[in-house]
Amino acid sequence: MIRLLGLQPTYMSRDTLEFEYRVSNIQQNSISAVEVSVVWLTEGKGTEDLGVHFFQRLTGNSLAASDWSIPQQVHVPLPDSPLSYEGRLLKISWCVRVRFYLNDGTELVAQQPFYLGTITREV
Repeated sequence: MIRLLGLQPTYMSRDTLEFEYRVSNIQQNSISAVEVSVVWLTEGKGTEDLGVHFFQRLTGNSLAASDWSIPQQVHVPLPDSPLSYEGRLLKISWCVRVRFYLNDGTELVAQQPFYLGTITREV
């Protein structure tokens, strides 16, 4: 589960994105790694693109020291661009992504979208 700590899912450039995440119903010793990222994605005609603004991977001792049933808080300063955009030919979106890798090869992924900047829509 991911929860944005702001009152609205819209952030301005240079704001700090604050969120928390946790997982329940999974035994602590069955988790081999956790990845937390803040990414932007483009979609539309042509190639799709992915930009990683923030990335954190936890393994080993840092993984063992965490209780994943308790919300883990993260604070990430946001960049000036690219801003969120919803056009006919191009869409730019942002999201927080958390990925738990389990010892049996299973991956659990959760995403929480948000807007960076005042959302612009093509008319």
